[in-house]
Amino acid sequence: MKKDSKKQIRPKQSQQKQPGEETKMRPRPQTVPTDSSRKLAGKIAIITGGDSGIGKAVALAFAQQGAHLVLSYLNEHQDAETTAKEIKKTGAKVLLMAGDVGDESHCKKIIEETIKTFGKLDILINNAAIHYPKEHLTEITGRQLKKTFGVNVFSQFYLTKAALPHLKRGSAIICTTSVTAYRGSHHLIDYAATKGAIVSFVRSLSASLADMGIRVNGVAPGPIWTPLIPASFPEDHVAKFGSDVPLGRAGEPSEIAPCYVFLASNDGNYMTGQILHPNGGEIING
Repeated sequence: MKKDSKKQIRPKQSQQKQPGEETKMRPRPQTVPTDSSRKLAGKIAIITGGDSGIGKAVALAFAQQGAHLVLSYLNEHQDAETTAKEIKKTGAKVLLMAGDVGDESHCKKIIEETIKTFGKLDILINNAAIHYPKEHLTEITGRQLKKTFGVNVFSQFYLTKAALPHLKRGSAIICTTSVTAYRGSHHLIDYAATKGAIVSFVRSLSASLADMGIRVNGVAPGPIWTPLIPASFPEDHVAKFGSDVPLGRAGEPSEIAPCYVFLASNDGNYMTGQILHPNGGEIING
């Protein structure tokens, strides 16, 4: 892709008295809020892990804002079909793509089918992730490490690389990282490492694509109530999941989805290389 740099240069001007007068500025600051409805009208968005949890919530939020969806998922067909039905009720179109995003050939297929079906691509949401809790580093096998990085990190490289030729100025890429990238996790060492890699991916890719007008941002959720939780942890852990954050509870996927709408829409036009932190009040650095 060719870089399309558009540096903004304003007319030379000054005012003699603070705080200054807006009426004398050329051009005047844009202060009128963007339209609060149908923020993504006509946009085409791919969401990995879109069958349930955060991905599903983002898909429904996008559909309500006028976007059409491509939902990638592994093999949770019933969840995917249910989500698709809910999306269609909004009037949005949806394409389901089952398969392993850790496989580069499948990622290429997702992009190819998106272009074949909708003719374009505007938004890529790299959201799919897995984790396998282990109490000690010595319990993490090479096979687990490769699988966790394959799904959580490599898929984001594969999909983004395949998507880039179809993205244009104004397009948005949003990657799901995690609070564990900032505070760590003693029983999710490999998972936390993948989420840290995603933060660096966002920051590096955003700098690479800024001149093309393609924004790259991330969302770092805290404990969110999704199917991955009961599928990963023992009953006692699930029962108290999220109770240790300042707000005292796990978040709901619907409480996270607005972050993605903001970053994907014109509301987030001045955001790139940034991470939003809907995490229940955990204070993080970085």
